[in-house]
This record gives sequence, C-alpha cells and structure tokens, in this order.
Amino acid sequence: MKRIVTILLSLVMLVAVGGACSVMYVSSKVTNELTVESETLFTIENGSNAYRTVKHLRNVGMTDVPPFVAKIWLKFFADSTSVKSGTYMLRPGQSLADAFTLFTEGNEHLFAVSLVEGLTLAQWLEVLEQNKDLAFDLNEEKLNQLTRNNGVDWCCDNVSQTEGVYLADTYFFTKGTAASEILKRAHRALIEFLENDWEHRNADLPLATPYDALILASIIEKETAVPEERDMISGVFVNRLNRNMRLQTDPTVIYGIGPTFDGNITRKHLRTATPYNTYVIKGLPPTPIAMAGKAAIHAALHPLTTDALYFVAKGDGSHQFSTTLAEHNAAVRKYQLKR
Repeated sequence: MKRIVTILLSLVMLVAVGGACSVMYVSSKVTNELTVESETLFTIENGSNAYRTVKHLRNVGMTDVPPFVAKIWLKFFADSTSVKSGTYMLRPGQSLADAFTLFTEGNEHLFAVSLVEGLTLAQWLEVLEQNKDLAFDLNEEKLNQLTRNNGVDWCCDNVSQTEGVYLADTYFFTKGTAASEILKRAHRALIEFLENDWEHRNADLPLATPYDALILASIIEKETAVPEERDMISGVFVNRLNRNMRLQTDPTVIYGIGPTFDGNITRKHLRTATPYNTYVIKGLPPTPIAMAGKAAIHAALHPLTTDALYFVAKGDGSHQFSTTLAEHNAAVRKYQLKR
C-alpha cells in the first residue's frame, strides 16, 4: 500500500513538474521579442480570430511561436483573445503578449494628415485623395452637406460657402477613416475655435459676424508667411475697413481669377470687376479665399493698434509698412520696381 502511495505521489509530482515546465515554456515563447527590426504596421482583417492572427504573424515572419504553443496560450493563459480588426504599429522589443494587448484593446495606430493653412479647398481635396490611408468619399454633393446643421446662424447656409470653413491643422485617424470624417472634424474645430475667439475679440472691429472674421483671416493667411506680421497686417486691413478704403490685396484678385491664373497678375486683372477684386469692390470679398489656421483667426480678431494703412512685400517674405501714400510709393519703388 505504501508503495502504491509513493508511486502515485511521484506521478503527481511528475505531472506538476511537467505542467510547471510547460507553463514556463509557453510563457517564455509568448514573452520573447517579436522579430521586428523597426516599426512595422500589421493589419488584422475583419473576421479574423486570435489563432488566425498568430498564424498571420508567423507567416510574415514576426514571431516563431509554434502553433501548438499558440493554441495552449490562447486557450488557457491569454488575458483576452477577442482581437479587433484594424491596423496596428508593432515595435522592436514587443512580445506576442504585448501585441495581443494592442489587438484586444483595439489600440490602432493613428495616422496623420496635415491640412495646411493658406491652401484652398480644392488643394485640400487633392491632399486627402492622395492619402492612401484614408477612404476618399468626397464629391460636390457631400461637400455641400458636410457643413449643414452646424448649430450656428452665421455660416454655411449658402451652398457656395464651402471655401475656408474648415480649420487648418493636423488631424489623426485610424486606417480606412473616410475623408469626409476628417473634414467634419475640421469644420467642428473651426466653429468651436472661432466662436470662442469671437467672444473675446477686440472692441469696435468692422466685422459684423464671425464669418467676416474668417474671411479676413483667410486674407491675412495669404498675405504673409511671417508669423510676427499677422496682427500688424490685420491692423492695416482693419484701418482700411474703418476708413471705407478698398483693401487692394492681390490674393483676393488671384482667387477671383480662378484656375486660369498663370502666376502673373496684370493691370487688366486689377481692373476687372469680380466679387473678389478688392481693388474694385469695397469691404470684404463674399467668402474666404483660403483655409485659415488659429493664428490668423486670432490676428483677425485681435489686430495690432497701428497708424499704418499700407504695406509692400520686401522680397524676403516680410513687408514694409507705411502710414502715408507717399511713404508707401517710396517703399514700392525701393522693394518692387527696382526688382
């Protein structure tokens, strides 16, 4: 009897030791580093399960965990096996267990698209269409729907009001996100930022609505690439609006010419009446002429107090500001006509 008990105890111990060794072996395999030498994207398709995901990792050479080990780990030891479809970033030093934490929590990799200030909607659409991580779904009808029912009464009821009504910024997204979703977010971001800054605007601005501020911001955006000049240029335009002077800004003329503009602005262009030719019309053009960023919007609502009424490009990206027409003409001769 004693011998039988001894044998049984020995068997139990063997099983226990074997089990412990098996656990240690499985654990060592799933905690070994993946064979990933640099950051690598990995996509789990819709309908994939946990085992198929491990198999896919093996097929692309990212792990050497044997199939039977994977099955044991997934069945008995993995915290969760409910993998979520999506595209994930795997990095050197991560293990299979680490990867499954990403997969089961759905921590997909975030891609980025930069929608740059100073560009037009047409140029933004090219950027969105060329981004292969987005699903491009935009057409004229959808664009006209994107900004409807936005909760404000100063923007976008008119079908033509699609230019400039999105906030220039960098937007992050998961792979396969619709391009229309990016523009929806950009429009909501614009409404939120502009309305907040409108509430804190300088007193006595010649701007009736936040939309007027957006139009002015788009002109400021096109007029200078020097951040320090934005509020000064805004101050010049505000002075001209207050004095009922024409803005006389070339970017609005160019926008009014449209796609046929060849890069050379002529006297005929400056004299041809269009809704955007601020050498002909008084006040602001009917819509923004480009996308504006936060800094330009802030400058439009917080212009620098100045006596300047004119500015001319120096040729290095900056401008010479003048308070009188005589000073301005001298600056034009110095910086423009000589060149």
